[in-house]
Amino acid sequence: MLVIENIEVTYHHTVQALRGLSLEVPDGKIVTLLGTNGAGKTTTLKAASNLLALENGEIGEGRIAFRGQSILKVTPDKLVQQGLFHVREGRRIFSEMTVEDNLVAASYALDGRGAKPDYDRVYSFFPRLKERRTQIAGYLSGGEQQMLAFGRAMIARPELILMDEPSLGLAPQVVEEIFGSIRALNSEEGVAILLVEQNANVAFSVADYGYIMESGQIVMEGEVARLREDADIQSFYLGMGDGAERQSFRDVKHYKRRKRWLG
Repeated sequence: MLVIENIEVTYHHTVQALRGLSLEVPDGKIVTLLGTNGAGKTTTLKAASNLLALENGEIGEGRIAFRGQSILKVTPDKLVQQGLFHVREGRRIFSEMTVEDNLVAASYALDGRGAKPDYDRVYSFFPRLKERRTQIAGYLSGGEQQMLAFGRAMIARPELILMDEPSLGLAPQVVEEIFGSIRALNSEEGVAILLVEQNANVAFSVADYGYIMESGQIVMEGEVARLREDADIQSFYLGMGDGAERQSFRDVKHYKRRKRWLG
């Protein structure tokens, strides 16, 4: 469904954020992209949704295709209409509008697609939003705002959702509810999801496949079941290490490769 091939991204024509990055999100699958702060995860999502220009970023090399067609020159609003929706970090709701008005605004993504917005579907996923549908969105709790951001994506009836740090700043109970909804949307309606997370445990609880990212590059990938068994991922991402000082995951893998080569 989404194919990113060997892309190079720079900001302000000087700062290189992605270096030869490639990944794929198959139809109906949940793929997670993990990495530390500054690894380039958010830049990857912005490249896929063509939002880089808002921050003086650009793709210099490589290819991005959605449903087999290049999208490098497709505007963000057209991408949404084509079925790709980006839920950005920090919720990015319309804080001065009501919950329901936020959902109505998202319905414009259905223009020309012959579909009607299904608000009841969103409210069935998130009953608290129905209770607060006339409330100003800026006064919602952080968890409720994340539900609203997710609900807006659902209104647009996407085939693929890019989700950036949906667990950020939320209580564990709310995180469980959000990720339960992610799992349900995928399993019940086949919506594919590219999930950026720092919380590997919750990401692995829903994902089929994972990529590990460091310094703008993919350093490891595989089925989630296999990644869970990797000793370095257990140590650096799943909190199962020996308590030693954390190092870069990339540095550890490089050290091990170099040790094999020299041996």
